[in-house]
Amino acid sequence: MLNQKLKALTKFINKEDIVIDVACDHAYLAIYLKENNLCQEVYASDISREALKNAQKNIQASKVSIKTYHADGLKNIPLKENNINTVVIAGVGTNTALNIVKNANYPISKYIISSNNNHEELRKTMQELNYYNEEEIVIKDHHKFYPIIKFIKSSKKDNNFNLKYGKSSNIDYYHYLLTKEENIIKNIPEQNTEEQAKHQKEITNLKKIIKERN
Repeated sequence: MLNQKLKALTKFINKEDIVIDVACDHAYLAIYLKENNLCQEVYASDISREALKNAQKNIQASKVSIKTYHADGLKNIPLKENNINTVVIAGVGTNTALNIVKNANYPISKYIISSNNNHEELRKTMQELNYYNEEEIVIKDHHKFYPIIKFIKSSKKDNNFNLKYGKSSNIDYYHYLLTKEENIIKNIPEQNTEEQAKHQKEITNLKKIIKERN
């Protein structure tokens, strides 16, 4: 039932966590957590009524008890009353994920986020919101790479290098980024020295990561 990305998300969830899966879609993650007793409690929400109906059908078919909410992100969800301490956000863009975090009406201890784009912006803004990138993995599913980041509530700060490139040990991912940069620089006119230098720096940094983490 779970694809590789959703299964990887469960690595960051502990037995004592009270979880809400935001933008739950079919609720496969919530059902898996409940069926396998991987957390203390789990809830599911989605902004789409149609998606939530499908989620509720799947929950009913699985014969587990999971409360669902029709909600825009975390708005109007009783986080405090339910003692929710862990929020999963996957399959949305970084701007959407950050808006969900910013609109939480209760302090959340841990966010597990897998956004579709702008991962540097995600790391930087979460740090500004006092969430520290404690652990990051990158998985490949259907020929695409997906960074998955566990942010914990903390004033601890990361260095600029980690904010830009992340903390994954997936060397294939960094080789993929390196190849992208090498292809980009081939198409930059030689006279555009500023742009050439910018991408050459990216190439140098990615080669450094690959050497250090190999």
